[in-house]
Amino acid sequence: WGKKEILKIQNVKQSGVDDMVLLSKITEDAIVENLKKRYMDDYIFTYIGPVLISVNPFKQMPYFTDREIELYQGAAQYENPPHVYALTDNMYRNMMIDGENQCVIISGESGAGKTVAAKYIMGYISKVSGGGSKVQHVKDIILQSNPLLEAFGNAKTVRNNNSSRFGKYFEIQFSRGGEPDGGKISNFLLEKSRVVSQNESERNFHIYYQLIEGANTQQKEGLGIMTPDYYYYLNQSGTYKVDGTNDSKDFQETMEAMQVIGIPGDIQTQVLQIIAGILHLGNISFIEAGNYGQVESTDLLAFPAYLLGIDPNRLQDKLTSRKMDSKWGGKSESINVTLNQEQATYTRDALAKALYARLFDYLVEAINKAIQKPYEEFSIGVLDIYGFEIFQKNGFEQFCINFVNEKLQQIFIELTLKAEQEEYVQEGIKWTPIEYFNNKIVCDLIENKLNPPGIMSVLDDVCATMHAKGEGADGTLLQKLQAAVGTHEHFNSWNSGFVIHHYAGKVSYDINGFCERNRDVLFPDLIELMQSSEFDFIRSLFPENLNTEKKGRPTTASSKIKVRAFILYNAEERKMLQDATAHYSHRCSNRDKTGRRAGQHQVEYLGLRENIRVRRAGFAYRRLFNKFLMRYAILTAETWPSWRGPEQQGVLHLLRSVNMDNDQYQMGRTKVFVKNPESLFLLEEMRERKFDTFARIIQKSWRRYIARKKYEQMREEASDILYNSKERRKNSINRNFVGDYLGLEQRPELRQFLAKRERVDFADSVNKFDRRFKSIKRDLILTPKGIYLIGREKVKKGPEKGLIKEVLKRKLEFSSIGGVSLSTRQDDFFILHEAQYDSLLESNFKTEFLSLLSKRYEEVTKRKLTISFTDRLEFRVKKEGWGGGGSRVVVFQRGQGDLAQLKPGGKTLSITIGDGLPKSSSRFKEIVTTLKCRRARQTHQNGAAKFSRAPNQQQSEITYSAPHKHGRPPSTALPKLGSQKAPRPPTNNQYNQGNMDFLNVPDQGMKQRKRSISHRPPPAPKPQPRPQGPRCRALYQYVGQDTDEISFDVNDVFDLVKEDPSGWWTGRIHGREGLFPGNYVEKI
Repeated sequence: WGKKEILKIQNVKQSGVDDMVLLSKITEDAIVENLKKRYMDDYIFTYIGPVLISVNPFKQMPYFTDREIELYQGAAQYENPPHVYALTDNMYRNMMIDGENQCVIISGESGAGKTVAAKYIMGYISKVSGGGSKVQHVKDIILQSNPLLEAFGNAKTVRNNNSSRFGKYFEIQFSRGGEPDGGKISNFLLEKSRVVSQNESERNFHIYYQLIEGANTQQKEGLGIMTPDYYYYLNQSGTYKVDGTNDSKDFQETMEAMQVIGIPGDIQTQVLQIIAGILHLGNISFIEAGNYGQVESTDLLAFPAYLLGIDPNRLQDKLTSRKMDSKWGGKSESINVTLNQEQATYTRDALAKALYARLFDYLVEAINKAIQKPYEEFSIGVLDIYGFEIFQKNGFEQFCINFVNEKLQQIFIELTLKAEQEEYVQEGIKWTPIEYFNNKIVCDLIENKLNPPGIMSVLDDVCATMHAKGEGADGTLLQKLQAAVGTHEHFNSWNSGFVIHHYAGKVSYDINGFCERNRDVLFPDLIELMQSSEFDFIRSLFPENLNTEKKGRPTTASSKIKVRAFILYNAEERKMLQDATAHYSHRCSNRDKTGRRAGQHQVEYLGLRENIRVRRAGFAYRRLFNKFLMRYAILTAETWPSWRGPEQQGVLHLLRSVNMDNDQYQMGRTKVFVKNPESLFLLEEMRERKFDTFARIIQKSWRRYIARKKYEQMREEASDILYNSKERRKNSINRNFVGDYLGLEQRPELRQFLAKRERVDFADSVNKFDRRFKSIKRDLILTPKGIYLIGREKVKKGPEKGLIKEVLKRKLEFSSIGGVSLSTRQDDFFILHEAQYDSLLESNFKTEFLSLLSKRYEEVTKRKLTISFTDRLEFRVKKEGWGGGGSRVVVFQRGQGDLAQLKPGGKTLSITIGDGLPKSSSRFKEIVTTLKCRRARQTHQNGAAKFSRAPNQQQSEITYSAPHKHGRPPSTALPKLGSQKAPRPPTNNQYNQGNMDFLNVPDQGMKQRKRSISHRPPPAPKPQPRPQGPRCRALYQYVGQDTDEISFDVNDVFDLVKEDPSGWWTGRIHGREGLFPGNYVEKI
């Protein structure tokens, strides 16, 4: 289908440009205007070459259904409108075709829809990849990991009701056959501080509210669950509910996800105990007593201690004092130091954060264990990390998040702008460099170790000399930052903090709490306390060996983040992004809650304008010579199966063989560069055609082989439906079953009512009779999903007013079909009985239709289709208006001739028709025997069979054709009728005993016929010119498949000798007379 037809079928109006490389002006205003125009039409996806831009609509969109999955599966990227499914399908197919790992990077600010996009990517892969029960188990775990990680890792923020507060790189691993059989998750930088404090109008992690709302009575009692405002760790923000979120339902999904992933029931219970224990731990408060901190209410110690399996007195001791190692004169000793109120509160919060972070790591590891595989074949990676954040008050967490996003932007620049331009230079491609902002200068400002030291290095130095929590350390930090980086062009300081000029804009950070949160120290006392738990699971979360001597500085939060970012940038860029093909970057934009100015700001900092300019000036496709040759070698005989000569010359040969213009490609030193996607589509289309041609040859041979194997069985099965129940037409026994008599492959106006890959078992134009027995044409289509009846109507309004359009008149589900009724005579009428009303139809190919319908009906309903035979048929008509439904009667009577005569009268239709062949005349084995005997008597003395033709005489058919004629004719072909051809009686034109001479067809015994070709008798004298009769013109090429058929090419004009109701006509071309399918021609 063309793009316009797809858009029309989807009811999607085209607005703006699909690919912004095609914009006439490349300005921020033009980009924003194009995105806005598409967004206002609910069209949220737009391309910049291989980069997909997504604008968050903040509502559920209608185009993420199974229909869209079918539409995008296997389609070229530009064949359909932009979509995340197109990007995903492109990755999946490239992985399978090229044998290369793939990766998609999803970036954008908070609330832009990154996590939702990642879910759609994983959902699509799960749908389109095959596999058995083991693979399905892996798919279930991959999909169920989403609700589990969202419950423990997502929270409501000011910008987003379901904001990811951690980053993840999800790697889906595949077998060589493309089935997902493993996976791995790497999690980055969980925002632990949210466990103990949240800003106004925000919430803690979802799991806390899910537990409070969704736990049953027994769980609430066992875990001491109260309302959320009771807990200090939840009531600081004053926000407990989120619009559109059902915490109780989500809790059930979370528990189900743990079950699917394989977390044992007792561990699930302890997971909930830890969550509840953290809430109760937060309610322990401290008071100052003589410069020392004391627990304000010791009664509150018991429940968290019970849930965590530790002694309450020991918990109190570890929260208010700390063991310190003191070295003096070469000796070391341990002393207990009592903490003040501030330090005790910090210790309590440190324990809560450590418990939660280690529990989260356990859940990620549990998912990895459930889907790990011992070796890696192919993989698709999805990098989904929390977005850039700019709040009114930005603290240490925003500083870390924005640093990671800065590194992510650096990767994006490296891949899409810097690396691309550098590659052109390396390959010697003619190129005018395009300037862009490289944010490496900002990354260095934050992470440099020396000369000058970056912000994180200065922060770690201050924390190393910090002995107690307090504002003094933060003040010292600000002074040292001013001294170290005060003159940096992307740094400014102010009285309460500092400002960094990020790629996404200026962000002012409040210095308060930086040092305390950076220290992130979990004292050995707390580790020792948790290692004393009575629960094995909790002890396993704290595996440290406290007896080993520690050297060096304790690890800080910023140093951990720097290491993670380094892994992300280096390992991921090298392993994921170079081994993997990572030119698919999915950039999300947050539009609904921001104005035009903010939208323009996002366009600016996402670097969309520069990206468009590079893509427009550059090359859409580049490939190593050997890989290009390998992919397109099939296009020419010289390159298939291998090219003999220099690879570069082979590539040039291929490009010239498809007549690609010289300005559409350039040859580099090791790669070929193709400029426009359209040129690439040309290559792909020609490659697909080649494979399609060869596949059809293989399919044809295979089908012929299968046909030979099953020929007798199939013919007997079909004949058994009518055997001994109904007279047979004289054109109804010896022919192929073609199935599609409408040519649906070239009829998109009919295929639009079917799913994209819905298989067609049978399709034919039939007569349908209404309540007044008036006949009207309908297209009858049988598929594994049901029966379609398609008619035509005139459009009454709109731009297409007056045009005749196809309309789906009725779709019958197999489960609603009650049976089929036929007469006992040789007519072609049958009634489909359905729950609401019945349909009286007439089709030349009723036997084929009933045979296929019976099989499909039994497959779906697991019962036999009821088929009844009687000469008085009754059918219910559709209820219309006030007239009601009622029923009609069809009566069949003996008459003259082979054509049915219809005589309606009131509510009864009388049909008269002459006698047909006996009801038992279609026994296949008898027919074969008779054929052999008949041909033995017909053999000429020189070995050639004598076939006389009497065009005016009709004859009968066998249900299936001979094996050598089983190949499917062109899409508009009629059935391959052996006996719907001219008759072949003996020279005396009389039937032999048993009235079986009509079965004399050359379908059997062809070997004898072929052997005799070389021994033909002398040619007869040339016939006298015949008078000019009716003529016809060929619409399609037809190659005769038997000795009594003629062949012709498109537009050939030849004589029409005889039309036959069966659809097989007799014609004369080039002095030869024979049979051909009538719907291949038009009469002139």
